[in-house]
Amino acid sequence: MLQTFHATASPAQGPARLAQLRAALAAKGLAGFIIPRTDAHQGEYVAARDERLQWLTGFTGSAGFCIVLPDLAGVFIDGRYRTQVKGQVDLAHFTPVPWPEITPGAWIAEHLDKGTIGFDPWLHSADDISAIEKLLEVSPVTLLATTNFIDSIWPDQPDAPLGKAFIQPDRLAGKTSAEKRASLAESLREAGQRAAVLTLPDSICWLLNIRGADVPRNPILHGFAILHDDARVTLFTAPEKLDGPTRAHLGPQVTISPPSDFLPALRVLQGPVRVDRASAPLAVSLELAEGGVALEWGDDLCRLPKACKTPAEIAGAREAHLRDGAAMVEFLCWLDAEAPKGGLTEIDVVRALESQRRATNQLHDISFETICGAGAHGAIMHYRVTQESNRPVTPGELLLVDSGGQYVDGTTDITRTMAVGPVPEGAAEAYTLVLQGMIAISRARWPQGLAGRDLDPLARYPLWLAGMDFDHGTGHGVGAFLSVHEGPQRISRMSEVPLRPGMILSNEPGYYREGAFGIRLENLIVVTLAPKLADDRAQLCFETLTFVPLDRRLIEVAMLSPGELSWLNAYHAQVAEKLAPRVSAQALDWLQKATAPL
Repeated sequence: MLQTFHATASPAQGPARLAQLRAALAAKGLAGFIIPRTDAHQGEYVAARDERLQWLTGFTGSAGFCIVLPDLAGVFIDGRYRTQVKGQVDLAHFTPVPWPEITPGAWIAEHLDKGTIGFDPWLHSADDISAIEKLLEVSPVTLLATTNFIDSIWPDQPDAPLGKAFIQPDRLAGKTSAEKRASLAESLREAGQRAAVLTLPDSICWLLNIRGADVPRNPILHGFAILHDDARVTLFTAPEKLDGPTRAHLGPQVTISPPSDFLPALRVLQGPVRVDRASAPLAVSLELAEGGVALEWGDDLCRLPKACKTPAEIAGAREAHLRDGAAMVEFLCWLDAEAPKGGLTEIDVVRALESQRRATNQLHDISFETICGAGAHGAIMHYRVTQESNRPVTPGELLLVDSGGQYVDGTTDITRTMAVGPVPEGAAEAYTLVLQGMIAISRARWPQGLAGRDLDPLARYPLWLAGMDFDHGTGHGVGAFLSVHEGPQRISRMSEVPLRPGMILSNEPGYYREGAFGIRLENLIVVTLAPKLADDRAQLCFETLTFVPLDRRLIEVAMLSPGELSWLNAYHAQVAEKLAPRVSAQALDWLQKATAPL
């Protein structure tokens, strides 16, 4: 099994560790400390060494932070984790804070009269710190870059990962590393910049056409890089991660240096040097300033071209999704036969799904820990089943399964919500509203230049009409055999990045009734040019990549418009056509019934 089911944290761990942290802060004359979930690469998925927030609080979510003050410790969580956090932290010692509704600067100003709050400059971007400082301008509270106090009190903190790097073939990438480096170097010269600092591992892996094994589920290599205006790259990573073939692949224009050389190299650069203030650790700009190197803020040069997939990457994604879709059909066929008997648990379901993906003989890893929530667990948006939380899959409940696979030709992410036996009261109506939102995004056409925030309301409108909503974005970007959550593209209220052809995103509206059930439906989609219509305007649309049946038992057909019903039947016809040659005889019989027209 790739997935494990042990509990990685407990609420009981928090109070003693919190007291120890406060004692260490007081000894240094500090009134507080900020503990983010991120690592030095601003990663959502981090190595065990960087699980500082989890170690201190017990909270295991993939986003959030804690601010520790002398008499208060706030755990800042977004809408995805407001149910989860209440069961993972000791509420007598840690206070959940709704974020971004309440900002860290405003919260500090309200709860601390004076003093200095420390932060690790390797774990915060310049944007993060400036936003807090702006709200503290009229307050006697100040921020101070310090050493990391969690590291100083964590006695058995794991070592930094040393996963081996490997080559991502040019035929799957669609462009050679030399072509990418030359293009970005030209952008630097046009901007009058001598170099760019790269701190995002997926950007570095994309640029060099390599992958790594430093973070579970995401094939990335930890390291930093400097791209020079002549297309040379200096890669700062542990040399033992790179074998002979990988070094040969990188070629003579890529120099390998140990991580300890990164800061000295920054100090001697010829400026101007481009740094992304939204993602680079503040330590980078502080070091450049220390060396007197001219700095210019600018977006990570790799992020946008990485987001706009090449034709080869899109072709790979299509194939990966058909392979993954066939595995999902085998799984759903098994689930429909076994779940109504009442003998399954959530862990049984996760194991069965992983076994189907492994049976493809092409699974590199799962793309994240499978979310499998039965009944009330489905309302915990990022629920992870453990031996302690594992519960039966009971007839008369809904089962939400959000999962994905990492294949060398593509990354998948799919959510389906299924009825187990009789449908709970109100579930079919809610499911249909969520489905209508997913269909609205799938059918969308829009003028070029619009961003994810412009499309986000389409997924919510059916729910809004019923007085309902969901507290997460409608869609996130997805990498090409890289991180399952990729920026800068998103479909959310906060996304101002215009959508462009080649961007892969998720389409995943939901509805969550705490204590009862959760519903989420998710397909991956890719932005493409829309066929020209009457007035010949340039427009974009989505191509659906995911082909897996939706649960017909949960669809109230009378609620669907003719256009929605037509889309659904056409989608199911495509699912049947594309997957029929790829599944077993037993699964084929199930597939034909599951995709019959409504």
